[in-house]
Amino acid sequence: MARTQGSHSDITGPRVRDAALRLFARHGYAAVSMRQIAAAVGVQAGALYNYTPDKQTLLFDLMRGHMEDLLAAWDAAEPQGDAMATLEAFTRFHIRFNTSRADAVFVSYMELRNLEPENFAVIEGLRRDYETRLEVVLRRGGEAGVMVVTEPRIASMALIAMLTGVNTWYRAEGRLSLDEVEAVYWDMVRRSVTG
Repeated sequence: MARTQGSHSDITGPRVRDAALRLFARHGYAAVSMRQIAAAVGVQAGALYNYTPDKQTLLFDLMRGHMEDLLAAWDAAEPQGDAMATLEAFTRFHIRFNTSRADAVFVSYMELRNLEPENFAVIEGLRRDYETRLEVVLRRGGEAGVMVVTEPRIASMALIAMLTGVNTWYRAEGRLSLDEVEAVYWDMVRRSVTG
């Protein structure tokens, strides 16, 4: 298929993904058409198929990209230290990473139901990989006697849900800075695993 004259895939492709992410976050996947995404990018609807085979693939690619970026960023940043220091680093990392990607986080959580089964399985696998990274930290803390977590798998899912919730209310212009929010959440996380 010929590319639209003057189109540059390295420019238009990311613009398509950015527009789709923004529209999916604001209106929901089911309510957004390929025509709307094309209009937001400023291309003909047919030109979108140069960048994605269909809307389902676009949603899947956005969600997979978000999870792969999250995993890679944590793997690159994971501190070497005891379990408590690693748990604090995870708490702060998760909040900071996700607050700078509010649309991607919203779509990743709210649009799971719109993934086809094989795509859903891939995203769920990536989510489990991330949860497992936290679970390992909680198990290490239990083995070292510095944490009391009877169900590390459930605790990891609960803590991630709590930390992700910051996205629903945090505003940069609000009363607390992001550093202060991280400190408050770290205190809650620490108390939840030491009681």
